[in-house]
Amino acid sequence: TTNSFTTASTRTMAFDTAHEDMIHDAQLDYYGRRLGTCSSDRTIKPFDVTGDRQVYKTDLRGHEGPVWRVAWAHPSFGSILASCSYDRMVFLWKETAENVWNKIHNHTQHTSSVNSIAWAPHELGLSLATASSDGSFAVLTHQPEDTWAVDSVLDAHKIGCNAVSWAPAVPPASTQDSAQHVRLSRRLVTGGCDHLVKIWKNDGDKWVLEQDLQEVHSDWVRDVAWAPN
Repeated sequence: TTNSFTTASTRTMAFDTAHEDMIHDAQLDYYGRRLGTCSSDRTIKPFDVTGDRQVYKTDLRGHEGPVWRVAWAHPSFGSILASCSYDRMVFLWKETAENVWNKIHNHTQHTSSVNSIAWAPHELGLSLATASSDGSFAVLTHQPEDTWAVDSVLDAHKIGCNAVSWAPAVPPASTQDSAQHVRLSRRLVTGGCDHLVKIWKNDGDKWVLEQDLQEVHSDWVRDVAWAPN
C-alpha cells in the first residue's frame, strides 16, 4: 500500500509501505525524521524519512484487529510510539536500542474499539489520552516507579467517543519571563457519536466537564483538534 507525506519543503512524496491492507494513519515524530504508519493488516511500521529516502525499520505486531491510530511521544521521553486498535487495546512501544522495539505497556481497560489517542503536552509529563467506542476516555500517566496510572471518564459520550485532543499546557497569554509562575493547564476536548463536542479539565483528582458544545453538529463528530497556541 502506498503512503504519501509532505516534506518541510512542501513537496509531496509517495512510497510503498508494504502494508497489506488499508492504511488508517501516518504520523511524523517531533523532528519530522521518523514516520509511523498503521493499517488494517494489524501492523505498525516505523520508517526513517530523512531527505528523499524512506527506510523501513521493522514491523510492530501484537494487535488482533485493524490499527486505527499511532502517535509519537515527545522526544524528551525517548523514542515511544503509541497505537490503538479495534481490538480494544492500546500499546506503547519503545525503541530501547537501534531498531529494537519493546512493548512497554498494554492498556486493556476499554471494552470496545479504541478510536483515537493523543499525547499530552510534554510539560505535563508522559501522559496519553484514549477515546473509545465504549463511550469513555482515559488518561494514562507514567509514574516514577515505572507503572501507569489510569484516570477514566466512563460516560463521556453516549454511543461512543471518536476523538480526543489536548489543550496547550501553558495559556497563550503567558510570556517566557512569567512562564515559571503560570499554573499548567490539564484540559482536553472529545468528540462523539452523540453529535457533541465536550471540553474537560482536571481538577487535581478527577476529570470534570467544563463545557458541553451542543447544537453544533447534527451527526457523529469524527475528529477534534485543539489549536497549538
